Amino acid sequence: MVVPEGPETPERPSAPDDAPVVDPGTASDAPSGPGPRRRGRTTLLIATAAVLGLVAGTCAGYLIQADREPTKLPSLSQPVVARAKGPGPEPLSAAQDHRVKTDGDLRKLLIARPKGAKAGDWAGNDGWMNLTEYAYSYKKPVGAFANLIADQFRRAAVVTWKQGSTYSVEIRLVQYHQEETLEASEAAENGFYWAEKESGTKSWSVPGTEDGMAYVHTRPDTKPGYLPIYSAEAHAWRGDVAMEVWIYDTKPIPKDKIMDLAKRQVGRL
Repeated sequence: MVVPEGPETPERPSAPDDAPVVDPGTASDAPSGPGPRRRGRTTLLIATAAVLGLVAGTCAGYLIQADREPTKLPSLSQPVVARAKGPGPEPLSAAQDHRVKTDGDLRKLLIARPKGAKAGDWAGNDGWMNLTEYAYSYKKPVGAFANLIADQFRRAAVVTWKQGSTYSVEIRLVQYHQEETLEASEAAENGFYWAEKESGTKSWSVPGTEDGMAYVHTRPDTKPGYLPIYSAEAHAWRGDVAMEVWIYDTKPIPKDKIMDLAKRQVGRL
């Protein structure tokens, strides 16, 4: 530890040569005042008395509190509220209560297959997709299967159709338990994310939804030996149900096709 040096003591000036010399023995004696008073027993007695007084006061306070009646706490029970007279409110109708719709047969909420269109044979022959079937609609089904279990997948309803030799549609309603998180909205957001990653994509908001989106991919998917495939998709959610709409064709898909299907399907939820 380094002790800082204090300020240097200024040099005392020397007395001039003609200054009178004062004999220490003859100098005038300054009046000597009383010497410093020693701290004796009186100070110690006063300090001891103060400590004893503090202790005695604390003990007296505890004794007074001990002799008092305990203060009664307020009752934890709430006063009884008088019951209103008359009949209770009518239950909400299916048009007003979303859960009445979605807790029933989810397939009935899908839009109808157009007249003359053929049912697709690639998904959900009975209108349902179980967990395994839905997971295999992903590029990495094993990982999707585990994620869907964690996301509390409940069930999925699907309708498919083909018109002509190249035009096809698939619509899915995917329902989640949502006991802890809003998985339906997250599923729709995942759809937004992957759709927007495609190059040459145009997008529009879907009317009647909070944040639903429709996409048209202007660049086709090409593979050797196959015709180019154009696609369009729409994603939205309502309550515990996520909506997915897909269109495929060998020629570019116009905006009004995907928007029409998306608006009609959202209107049934």
